[in-house]
Amino acid sequence: ERDPEWGVSHFLEHMVFKGTADIGGDEINRRFDALGASANAFTSEEDTVYYATVLPERQAEAVDLLARMMRPALRAADFDTEKLVILEEIRMYDDQPPFGADERCRAAYFGSHPLARSVLGTVESIGALPVEAMRDYHRRRYAPESMVLAAAGVVDFPALVARARRLCGDWEPQAAPSRLAPAPTAPARGDSCEHVVRPAAALAYATRLSPGPDERHADRYAAKLVATVLGDGSGSRLYWELVDPGVAEQATLHHLDFLDAGLFTTQLSCDAADAADLLERIRDIYAAAARDGIGAREFEQARNKLAGRVVLAGEQPRRRLFEVGGEWAHAGEYRSVADSLAIVDALTRDDLERVLATWNLAGPAATVVAGPET
Repeated sequence: ERDPEWGVSHFLEHMVFKGTADIGGDEINRRFDALGASANAFTSEEDTVYYATVLPERQAEAVDLLARMMRPALRAADFDTEKLVILEEIRMYDDQPPFGADERCRAAYFGSHPLARSVLGTVESIGALPVEAMRDYHRRRYAPESMVLAAAGVVDFPALVARARRLCGDWEPQAAPSRLAPAPTAPARGDSCEHVVRPAAALAYATRLSPGPDERHADRYAAKLVATVLGDGSGSRLYWELVDPGVAEQATLHHLDFLDAGLFTTQLSCDAADAADLLERIRDIYAAAARDGIGAREFEQARNKLAGRVVLAGEQPRRRLFEVGGEWAHAGEYRSVADSLAIVDALTRDDLERVLATWNLAGPAATVVAGPET
């Protein structure tokens, strides 16, 4: 999104469900209901995804409805009404845990990079957005070169391709814009900590971001295993050190990989008076891992856990759908469950220790703490 379009992708996701030139929004919902479909959409930092889960015999009808929706009417009256919904969503998000700490931390880390922006936009950017800008954005981005049709489960693939050609073959081509932008390899403001006071909060919520490998980096999978060892929701070092003894309500580490940036993100929720000390303890845990390495037992446990999740995701059609669609949209590649499992099986302790040596988890980070004043 360009600066004047901040938040338009998510806003447009809402508008797609408001109807086409010949199908109203209510009718779209009724048709999905008649199909017995589970249908929805979401917008992340890099993609908007529309999906419907239906019985195999309903495949053609589901594809037909989704294809029609991709050419919405974008009526001015619907735009004005839905803008109020988006503005309320922005305000609501800021008023509930973690009180916007994630977005503020992303802004502190990325600075002027587009990933610094909240997916929702701001009250100011959405309030100033005209319907003409959304129509132009839709014309440029909802084009054949920028869209992927993916399916998972019991799929009649030749019929899927044939129907897509019939329904979408006359869509206007548009040059696909670059999805890459040079991203910072360290926090934009160096090591920083911002406090957001929310007097009504019962706990403090902290987000901490530090550099990691991006989506195109060979170490992205090793980074995910590092995060599993150190900060998985159960059985990790953060869990045993902070959560199991009741020192913190939550303490996790995740690896996020975007097309042009990678992050290790730490999430902490605890008593406000303990937040500063626990963030230092977390830093010490990361430093100890880099200094002393990963033990054989915890490595095997984490690798087995990650492998189990890969297989389980492959057994669930919707999760498999998002994985297949995402890989194709970002890299133009298809990776089977067996391929993913082979990557996990091939990881070694040396790979994890290389990640810990390359990306200093205990080093400079952007941190935001939201909660009551202490």
